[in-house]
Amino acid sequence: MGTVLDSMLAIRRLVHAIADRLQWLPPTLARFTVGWIFLWSGWGKLHDLDRVIEFFGSLGIPHPELQAPFASATEFLCGGLMLAGLFTRIASIPLIITMLVAIVTAQRENVGSLGDVFGLAEYLYITLLIWLGVTGPGPLSLDYVLVRWATHRDDAHGVRPVASLATSTR
Repeated sequence: MGTVLDSMLAIRRLVHAIADRLQWLPPTLARFTVGWIFLWSGWGKLHDLDRVIEFFGSLGIPHPELQAPFASATEFLCGGLMLAGLFTRIASIPLIITMLVAIVTAQRENVGSLGDVFGLAEYLYITLLIWLGVTGPGPLSLDYVLVRWATHRDDAHGVRPVASLATSTR
């Protein structure tokens, strides 16, 4: 019995060791996926604004001539930021709002109950965006590079970030 348990524990340790080394992968894949989708969605809308304005008007969205270019530019710009991993947490907020508006307007006919919301692509995007907004973009991102650069620059000049002051043992 001991050898079976030992084998199971060894396998568990191996799986955890592999998973620990792949911590960078989930946020990177989520960011690339969401960023790519929004970048190209925004690009397509920006290049067919007349049709998008007409569609927004048919949904009853107020001032579609202002809202359509704004939503399109938001998707394009924030999608690009997501793809690059730059200001990821900030860029997730307008994209979440855009998806909430899409659910309430464009998808309202498809939502009869809360359970229907879970089947919408917009809900999946919101979930991924919340996750990225809370956990951050991961180490394969410009956010990560900028934070490391700023931290090393501040260390070289004797400046301690506020977070390190709060956890300082001095």
